[in-house]
Amino acid sequence: MLSQDDSVPIAVIGGTGIYDTNLFKEEKTLQPQTPYGETSDVISVGRYGDKKVAFLPRHGKGHKIPPHRINYRANIWALRELGVKRIIAPSAVGSLDYRFKPGDIVLPDQYIDFTKRREYTFYDGPQVCHISMADPLCSDLRSTAKKCLINLNMNYHDKGTYVCIEGPRFSTRAESKVFREVLHADVIGMTLVPECILARESEICYLSIATITDYDVWADTPVSTKEIIETLHKNVENTRNLLLNIIPSVTEARLDCICGTALKDALL
Repeated sequence: MLSQDDSVPIAVIGGTGIYDTNLFKEEKTLQPQTPYGETSDVISVGRYGDKKVAFLPRHGKGHKIPPHRINYRANIWALRELGVKRIIAPSAVGSLDYRFKPGDIVLPDQYIDFTKRREYTFYDGPQVCHISMADPLCSDLRSTAKKCLINLNMNYHDKGTYVCIEGPRFSTRAESKVFREVLHADVIGMTLVPECILARESEICYLSIATITDYDVWADTPVSTKEIIETLHKNVENTRNLLLNIIPSVTEARLDCICGTALKDALL
C-alpha cells in the first residue's frame, strides 16, 4: 500500500493525439508490473500546480496499439495501485447527430456497448462482481468539466450517449444508421468500454471527454481526410486547454457521485 505522500490522486489517459506529458512537469516514469501484463506504455508522474498527476497514453506513444488490443485491465489496475481516485479520459469520436458538430466536446453520461471480445471485469471468479453501471460516468467530474467548458467558452454537450464498437474497422452505413435511428446514440467511438467499467470496479471516478472529429458514415456530408486531421489538431489543442482547467478544479472530496462506494453491494 502506498503512503499518502506517494499516491497519485488524478490520472489522465491520453487518447488519439494526446500522447505526451507536456501537460505538466514530469518527475518520474514508472513501468508497472501487473497481474494482467504490460500497460499501454510507461506511466509518467508529475505535478500541475499543487496537483500530482499520472499520465498514460491509451494507445501507447505513437499510437501503436489499436483499440481492440489495448490492455485495459493492466492500465486501470496500475493506476489503482498508484492510488488514483479520478481518471480524466479524452478520446476522439464520430458524430451520429447533426447537433453534435465536428470540433464540439461531449461529456457522455451513457453508453451502449457493441464491443465483442474484450476483458470486462477484474472478477473472473471465484469472487463475482455485479457492478452497477446505471449511471456509468462520474456525475461529479462531469459537473466540474461543464463549469470549465463554460469558462473557456467552448462548444460542448453536457450529456450524450456514446456507442462503443469493437474496431479497428469503422462502421458500415447500415450499422451507422442503426446506431443513429434505432438506438438514438449521439457519438461513436472504440475505447470507452471496458475502460469505464474497470474504473467503476476500482471505485475510481471516470470522466470521458469525447471530442468530435467528423460525422459518421450515416451522413451524406462527405468529409476528407484533410478535414478530419485539421479538426483533430484543433480538438487536441482544446482538449489540452480543458485538461489544464479541470485538473486544478478537481477537489479531494467526492461531492456528487457514488463511484467511491461502487463495490458496496456489488460483490458476491
